[in-house]
Amino acid sequence: DARHNRNRPSRLSFGQPEPNAESRFCLPPPKAFDGNHGWDHLEGWFEACGGESGENGLRTTGVHTMIDLPILDKSGKQVDTLAIDEAALGNEVRPDLLKQAYVMYHANRRQGSARTKSRGMVEGSTRKLYRQKGTGNARVGNARTVIRKGGGVAFAKTKKTETFRKRMPNAMRRLANRNAMLAKLVDGEVKCIDVLDFDKPRTADMKGVLDSCGVNRTCLVALSGENRNAALSARNLEHVDIIRIDQLNVFEMLNHRFLLVDRASLQAWLDQFAGDKEAA
Repeated sequence: DARHNRNRPSRLSFGQPEPNAESRFCLPPPKAFDGNHGWDHLEGWFEACGGESGENGLRTTGVHTMIDLPILDKSGKQVDTLAIDEAALGNEVRPDLLKQAYVMYHANRRQGSARTKSRGMVEGSTRKLYRQKGTGNARVGNARTVIRKGGGVAFAKTKKTETFRKRMPNAMRRLANRNAMLAKLVDGEVKCIDVLDFDKPRTADMKGVLDSCGVNRTCLVALSGENRNAALSARNLEHVDIIRIDQLNVFEMLNHRFLLVDRASLQAWLDQFAGDKEAA
């Protein structure tokens, strides 16, 4: 019935996968599950998806909890893989958390220095310009009114930088940074180079590395503070930005299509979150 379908939520709404889109699980989980069925009710589904079931139920060592990131050389050939645990990055992509963190980073970059004066802030006399009646002109007040040249503005801009600042708990902010990395990994937008160093700064060398890795859109190059030659080689490339690996955040990752990082820097970035607990 068209009347009922009109109020029914669409399956293609934001955050819902398309019917034909490739899911991270090969089969949907059973719809009904309670404590009476036990883990045996889920073992068949988990094994069908490629996981491993142990004596105590489902183990988190299945293929869906690990991401094998290809390690490339400067010519774009795969030389190794790096196994990254999804649980360390939040287990799943969380769009609401990513948006909240993105808005926070964006708002905190706002300079907030725009200032205008209202009619009360403008210096000048408050004397009425001429008498109310008898002149033939329209009635007026003082010269600082908003309709006269040199007067104030109706809605003055008086907000300071602190007014636009937003905050997040440290645990949520750190989880958002890890979750942005998970989103990049799931979409195949992280290009990890085995060793990213150059004998001398040369833009053509960095351009060759990006081309060999298939980087054809905006790219964020994350480097350690000591890798000066690579930073100088990438700073003059169009649509390429540089960031120190210890300053990598969700705002910069989501603002660029690709992330180029060397293996040692990526491993060091992942190790700093080893002690973090996953947010509920």
